[in-house]
Amino acid sequence: MKIRKIAALGAVAALALTACSSEGSTTTDPTTTPGASSSGDDREITMWLAGEDTPEELRTWLTDEFAEKTGATLTIETVDWGELLPRLQTSIGNPEQTPDVVEIGNTQSPTFTTIGAFTDLTPHLADLGGDKIGPEGFVEAGSVDGSVYAVPYYWGSRYVFYRTDIFEEAGVEVPTTLDEFNAAAKELTTDEQSGFWLPGQDWRNGISWVFAHGGEIAVQEDGKWVGKLSSPESIEGLTELQDLYQNASDAPKDGEDAEPWTAFNNGDAAMFMAPNWARWSIAEDLAENVGAMALPGTDGGAAPVFAGGSNIAISAASPDQDLALEALKLIASEEYQTLLATNGLGPSNSDYNELLGDDQFAEAGRQAAANAKLTPASAGWAGVETSRIMEEFFAKIAQGGDIATEAAAVDAALNDALN
Repeated sequence: MKIRKIAALGAVAALALTACSSEGSTTTDPTTTPGASSSGDDREITMWLAGEDTPEELRTWLTDEFAEKTGATLTIETVDWGELLPRLQTSIGNPEQTPDVVEIGNTQSPTFTTIGAFTDLTPHLADLGGDKIGPEGFVEAGSVDGSVYAVPYYWGSRYVFYRTDIFEEAGVEVPTTLDEFNAAAKELTTDEQSGFWLPGQDWRNGISWVFAHGGEIAVQEDGKWVGKLSSPESIEGLTELQDLYQNASDAPKDGEDAEPWTAFNNGDAAMFMAPNWARWSIAEDLAENVGAMALPGTDGGAAPVFAGGSNIAISAASPDQDLALEALKLIASEEYQTLLATNGLGPSNSDYNELLGDDQFAEAGRQAAANAKLTPASAGWAGVETSRIMEEFFAKIAQGGDIATEAAAVDAALNDALN
């Protein structure tokens, strides 16, 4: 395995010294780790799950089935998304502190796979879903030099939730193109109601306007990452987005993207955009008046959106590689994949996608997922997230900043962080 330079994340760079050697210790085979046995013998492993996205029902199933299958104990710890990177930076390379199994954001995966922090799962892919494992972009985010170190855990596609009654009362048709969506969002805006709820820092939804016009966050040129938010295509999308920020949304211009359904439930917004699992947070008394649609693209069809979801991996420093692999096999099992899908989380095995349902929400999710994109697969991306480069940039756009000036500045920051 090649160890690559990590920028803007000094703690992770230091971690490389303990996580792996220059040849890469992630070639560890979970079935042949010295000292590991197949017997439980009162052994215990720890799994970190990020945030609250994994429902309690799934956590209970995992711990119970793991105990029955192995005789060992699986302890699941919840780590807030904001704490995940700092905690991993200080623990992942230490056998006494590392989680044995860890959920990590799809965009964060390259930072850890490229320094040898995770175990090579390539020999075990057949047990984890084989050629059905996906989405493919998640597999790529967890891969280095042809080997897979972090596999998909669940995926979510961002789509638009809207109030059908508000559309009807205003005489507004459900949009089929991005221009129509932008117009509808502004037409539905009143002194008391946002047509489209969009906090300023919500780049994960806002980036869809950049993608829709053919723009990118960054691309590789001659072996280096180059920021592309100042390209003509990106500028076009950002210009449309700024118009929405200022004329269709009363959300705080420096607000974060947490719980957009709250304003929707309170009657303060006609539309919001979020991953598919947000449907379970919509107030029950609104259910009959809620519609779902993929964000339309410039020429119809679904616009490219940022893919939500996570990967999952085994720490290369875990002393219990065999048990950690058993935990991943349970996650890949028919029972767990079914639980993921029936709880609105995209399963990592495509055979179970149909279990997400056939209603309007499932259909909007599938349409959005077909065009979903990920962030640049650079080891430095976690540094971008830690330093909140994207949040600050989009907040400046929301606050009326000069788009060309701010885009040039953020491209320079991305060039430094990603290389």
